[in-house]
Amino acid sequence: MTELDDIQPITLQVSAIGGEGGGVLATWIVAAAQRAGYPVQSTSIPGVAQRTGATVYYLEIFPVLIADLGGRRPVMALYPGVGDIDIMVASEFAEAGRAISNGFVTPDKTHLIASTHRVYAIGERSDMADGRYDVERLHAAARERTKQAFLADLRQVATDHGVSLNAVLFGVLAGIGKLPMSVEDFKGAIEQSGIAVEPNIKGFEIGLNHQFADALDEPTPVAEVPVVGEVTPDSLGARIRSEFPENCHTILLEAVERLANYQDIAYAEAYLDQLLEVFEQERKAGGGGRITAEAGRQLALRMSYEDVIRVAQLKSARERLDRIRDEVGAKGDEPIVVVDYLKPGIDELCSVLPAGLGRRLMSAAERQGWRDKSNFGLHLKSTTVTGYLRLRLLAGLRRWRRGTYRYSEEQSSIKKWLEDVKTALTISPQLATEVVECARLIKGYGDTHRRGTENFDAIREQIIAPAIKGIMAPDMATDAIANARSAALSDPEGTRLDDVLAGISEVIVGKAAD
Repeated sequence: MTELDDIQPITLQVSAIGGEGGGVLATWIVAAAQRAGYPVQSTSIPGVAQRTGATVYYLEIFPVLIADLGGRRPVMALYPGVGDIDIMVASEFAEAGRAISNGFVTPDKTHLIASTHRVYAIGERSDMADGRYDVERLHAAARERTKQAFLADLRQVATDHGVSLNAVLFGVLAGIGKLPMSVEDFKGAIEQSGIAVEPNIKGFEIGLNHQFADALDEPTPVAEVPVVGEVTPDSLGARIRSEFPENCHTILLEAVERLANYQDIAYAEAYLDQLLEVFEQERKAGGGGRITAEAGRQLALRMSYEDVIRVAQLKSARERLDRIRDEVGAKGDEPIVVVDYLKPGIDELCSVLPAGLGRRLMSAAERQGWRDKSNFGLHLKSTTVTGYLRLRLLAGLRRWRRGTYRYSEEQSSIKKWLEDVKTALTISPQLATEVVECARLIKGYGDTHRRGTENFDAIREQIIAPAIKGIMAPDMATDAIANARSAALSDPEGTRLDDVLAGISEVIVGKAAD
């Protein structure tokens, strides 16, 4: 056995979702190794469409120059082995988590380079509740399951400098010093490709010199703001810090900003007024704000419900067009065309009508069976003058939102829910927590919103109301609500929820008979 027999290839895995240049990045790595004179092999495993998986590029670089091999050639693998990856590069954070979960990233061997931004998968977007992966859990896994982790929002770094993400990742890869090629070899690979050489060299150098820091360990700066007579975002922030416990601050500060943008500052102030009543009740029950914080999260989401006004507001926002330009790589003097595909129906029409008129029209639509038959397709070019003005006209209806049918319905439902939460706090903190969590059922618009509302109402009528009235024991009601909510979230059609509610009803009737 010779010394060469003891040398192992350096193994790299690159996971990249569509549009982030994973193939180009892999090609650059191969070219850099070839320029330096090292044996290199690369294979790719295509992902699937619609953000359900990334394309995986697997590379092996033998760290001995071809000229020193004496005519021999190393045998290299075509596919990554579990526990056998030296360097993992992920263009999106969940893909790093996927590699960790699959065992490719290990604490004794793997150096992880990952951009911490998120591009939500289909499963996250279609979940009936908040289906997003826990980012803090991903950060913890990245720290615990790697030999060394280089984590930062590199997509934001690339956007801030007007360069591509893959060029920044390539620079970071060169900068960690785990590959035998020189910086000039890396740059030469970019030049050899002939693809946007100047900006890609710039992006490479930005990644090469990037200073990493764990953002989770850095305290979030909180500006000291004076309380003034006029209600402003700053005064509401000061109110949050003075009237609510610290574990509520982050959620409530973000909620106030969201609701002020959604409607106005008075709307955000009304949000705090309602939530303060919940906290006062929790404090009487001996709580420290945990339930209030979660109620604050759900209340903010419910108060910023999606109607055609909100959709128009978001689609006509200047930052949206800027983001689209960045995503497609359009220069400032290059025109782009954005076509929005909409499918409004009776629900969307009634949502912006005056409350009385909207209620009558909705009742008529339900009697006549129009509700599921009146949707029509609409293709709106929002980058044309007429298309943009139509969106701005709809967004301008925000000033009259408080008089609309959808607003009145949402406010009525929110009021009942908050009363249930406050009453449940007088019975059991666990029961109150489950009542708060039921708000997760209500989300989206159209059919999704309708199904969620129907499920919420069914649980409220058959479990929460009996519990509040003392018909059902608190412990039993807590478990029943949790089971019913899980059933509703796991089955959008409602079949599982019907079965669960039927079983609970039988138990209630049986106990009443006893």
